[in-house]
Amino acid sequence: MSTQTKLDPTACRADFPILQREIHGKPLAYLDNAASTQKPEAVIGAIADFYRNRYANIHRGVHTLSEESTVAYEAARDKVAALINAPDRRGVVFTRNATEAINLVAWSWGRTEITSGDRIVVTEMEHHSNLVPWQRVAEETGAELAYIPVTEDGLLDLTSLERLLEGPVRLVAFTHISNVLGTVNPAEEIIAQAHAAGAHVLVDAAQSVPHMPVDVEALAPDFLVFSGHKMCGPTGIGALYARPEHLESMPPFLAGGGMIQRVERGGATWADLPGKFEAGTPAIAEAVGLGAAVDYLRSKGLEAIWEHERSLAAYGMERLKDTPGVHVVGPPANSRSGVLAFTVESIHPHDLAQILDSEGVAIRAGYHCAHPLHQRFNWPPTARASFYLYNRKDEVDRLVAGIRKAQELFGSALRRG
Repeated sequence: MSTQTKLDPTACRADFPILQREIHGKPLAYLDNAASTQKPEAVIGAIADFYRNRYANIHRGVHTLSEESTVAYEAARDKVAALINAPDRRGVVFTRNATEAINLVAWSWGRTEITSGDRIVVTEMEHHSNLVPWQRVAEETGAELAYIPVTEDGLLDLTSLERLLEGPVRLVAFTHISNVLGTVNPAEEIIAQAHAAGAHVLVDAAQSVPHMPVDVEALAPDFLVFSGHKMCGPTGIGALYARPEHLESMPPFLAGGGMIQRVERGGATWADLPGKFEAGTPAIAEAVGLGAAVDYLRSKGLEAIWEHERSLAAYGMERLKDTPGVHVVGPPANSRSGVLAFTVESIHPHDLAQILDSEGVAIRAGYHCAHPLHQRFNWPPTARASFYLYNRKDEVDRLVAGIRKAQELFGSALRRG
């Protein structure tokens, strides 16, 4: 890991009050991080301090509290911009989450720039948040929606991308990391190919920005989105990064206070970026919390977090490989993040999740907002364990032990039946 300090997950655990809880008399092993992450005391404290000492509405007040609140809100934007190496802070727009950010692009850019005969390219592994908005744009504009296939080993078939980029391609929208397969897609290569074909690119980075270094200046996407709650921050705050020239040409997503410069009876002029896309009173305290989360993650080191999570996933794959009846979906460990989705023969994942919960182990069960991916492989619902900086190998061991307990319970029930 070169000069990067190795992550100490036990030390990280002490920063998260909820991880001191017991569930059903067992220490909490929280393995549902792809859905949402827990919050460190630094984030909780930053939000509480903001509400206790400097809360007021922002930007228009001239009193002390408003000025302090405005400084805190805009400082959070600077922290987010620095995290992703955004070359211009005006390109960082606060939204409620990654879903809203994608819808903002679909509404403000997609409905004005995409027309009948254009092609929108997505992938078979997309989260519904980066699929349904483009389905709607295609339906409303008459554009074609095309899919990059997923290979049998859980990777994107980039030879198909070459074919799909032939013709009037307007947009390529893809996930940086699959929330089911854990596949880490070659973002730089896809973006370069799409731009060479004259297409714009949107990257769903909800599963990458919280876990690994992401540099938008190096990647050069047109749009990139992520959510705060998946990166130790609060709910209700996320971000859209976009090239300022795109935002300048896009109509506002929402209209009202805050996003205007001047209003006359006959019309209005819009605020300067990024205010043009932040109508109404924004999530001020949540932005402050997100800024604290960025500080926390950077103090631990994104490279160290990334290596730690991948090592846990590799360890988990080895342990599950030795467990009969368990099938892990997706690519090998060297091509994935800290996400493990799997099936257990003859046990529904909801039943498995309940048994694991009785052991204090929290996982996800279902289709994970990725129905087309499950349909592609004809999979039933899957169980999913996903790791973060505060998880340890002993929690992976508890996951495996819980699976084996479920197998014993269901085996006994089947024998009785």
